Amino acid sequence: MTNSRQFVMFPIGSKRFALCADMVAELARPDRLQSFPHTTALFTGVLVRRGHVIPVCDIAEVLVGSGAPPRKFYLIITRHIGPHTEWTALPVTGECELTSAEMVQSTGQLPEYVSGLLSLKDEIVEVIDIEKLISMEAHA
Repeated sequence: MTNSRQFVMFPIGSKRFALCADMVAELARPDRLQSFPHTTALFTGVLVRRGHVIPVCDIAEVLVGSGAPPRKFYLIITRHIGPHTEWTALPVTGECELTSAEMVQSTGQLPEYVSGLLSLKDEIVEVIDIEKLISMEAHA
């Protein structure tokens, strides 16, 4: 018996990362980003999608540095903020992929926002804990 779970892998530049599939609502084509002068380092604006205002959280610089290429799609995820559920858009650089894999716990050598690793045929993919990443950057 395997402890395999489903993950959505997404690219940022030449590197891929993963999120637990149960938090991903959809992959959307680019919409018009509405920017505001009071944005934070991660929250860069909002999208209006299906009648909802969705905050955009650009995590590319945290994951791959300032040389991250332009993002082409939005990965729409659901976040639980207190008793509320909210959609958040994560810009990604290409198509996403659904995979089933067993997650291995991360070691202390990786950033705190990496909750585990997926060992695939030809690569190791970091599984991102988006709440930890956002929380760390908000307090930085």
